Amino acid sequence: MPPYADAIASFWKDRLTGGPRAAERPGIQQLLANMSVPFDLARTRAQAPMLAGAIRGDGRHILLIPGLLASEQRMEPLRAILEAAGYRAHGWDMGRNFGPKPDSLERIDQRVDAIRRGNGAPVTLVGWSLGGLYAREYAKFAAHKVGGVVSMGTPFSGDPRANHAWRLYQLVSGFPVDRPPFPCTREEKPPVPTVALWSRRDGVILPECARGRAGERDKAIEVDCTHMGFAAAPEGIAAVGKALETMRG
Repeated sequence: MPPYADAIASFWKDRLTGGPRAAERPGIQQLLANMSVPFDLARTRAQAPMLAGAIRGDGRHILLIPGLLASEQRMEPLRAILEAAGYRAHGWDMGRNFGPKPDSLERIDQRVDAIRRGNGAPVTLVGWSLGGLYAREYAKFAAHKVGGVVSMGTPFSGDPRANHAWRLYQLVSGFPVDRPPFPCTREEKPPVPTVALWSRRDGVILPECARGRAGERDKAIEVDCTHMGFAAAPEGIAAVGKALETMRG
């Protein structure tokens, strides 16, 4: 056997690991509806001044965390509107999200410390999809640095395979979907104000997994958008503003 065979087998082992089939996943028609994201972005560009005017920013620092395979650029429409509304919104400065790493929480901690360097105030985390899981787990890791968490279409509740993304997650990250490389208690609510945004039209994540149950979040807000629309569609961006409003001190 070639000396590199074990290394190759190890590389693919967790990426191709299966698991029990989810009892339910979103329908294919709902999944395909996510192809409307270019139209969502066009509507957001057209409505940006109106969206910013409807959100009452209060100068809080907001850290935006992208979803699987997304970059900071994908969060830019949301960031720009939150900035125009009066928040101080920041990208996560970690490039494209290729899934969790053993040091992911530590790297987010470094970013939060850099943002807090000016006044030491807590930072509110807004995470889309997988980014929302990072936000929830980081808020447990360093609660004193976090003012609140908003998750957007994040599968923090129920079956981690009740979605159309878990196999891609494993392929990209190299870790089983139910065993991330850092301590993770998905369903446990962070010890800070926590709002879950969810949609019946999500198409990627089963709605109840993103909505969560009582005790897993403080508030759940339904949004009329697809999974890809949470950070791109006017409805998703307006819902983030509403969620931040509920956390106003």
